[in-house]
Amino acid sequence: MDIEAKTKELAVVKLMTELKSVESMIVRLRGKVIVMCALSGLLAACAGERPNNLGVRDDKLSSCPSSPNCVSSQASDERHRIAPLAFNGDPDTAFARLKQILVQRNDTAIIEDKPCYLRTELSTTFFVDDGEFLLDRSRRIINVRSASRLGYSDLGKNRSRMEDIRHAFSLLEMKP
Repeated sequence: MDIEAKTKELAVVKLMTELKSVESMIVRLRGKVIVMCALSGLLAACAGERPNNLGVRDDKLSSCPSSPNCVSSQASDERHRIAPLAFNGDPDTAFARLKQILVQRNDTAIIEDKPCYLRTELSTTFFVDDGEFLLDRSRRIINVRSASRLGYSDLGKNRSRMEDIRHAFSLLEMKP
């Protein structure tokens, strides 16, 4: 066998070895892609469907379900009840201040924006909750509601999130 033929044979062997290595890498990546697709499907399922029962009816927000993963300033039972956002001064200014707070939050997206009503999606690492805010001009309050889309318990997340919003709202209320 001459040198040229031997060189070609070695090149073919080297190419076959590299091809097997690439093939092995593709098999490993395919498994990772399948796992990633499955995980992203599970995470998308955690967002849940947007509820169709939200909004204002007869100057009221939707009632909380019996599960503990909802808070509302219009709830009659202590388990779900949370205080509304109270303010002094002009109602439109107070509502604009609330909107400013919500826009600045990394976990909040405003889905519906009406003159006296805001609907938001509030995100955690794996879940999406629904928030609502309803301005009551005569009482100088903003009613609030926050509810999980999925599951039974939220481990107090909806309540703590609304209290965080209340805290930010009250800090801006105190500024001249």
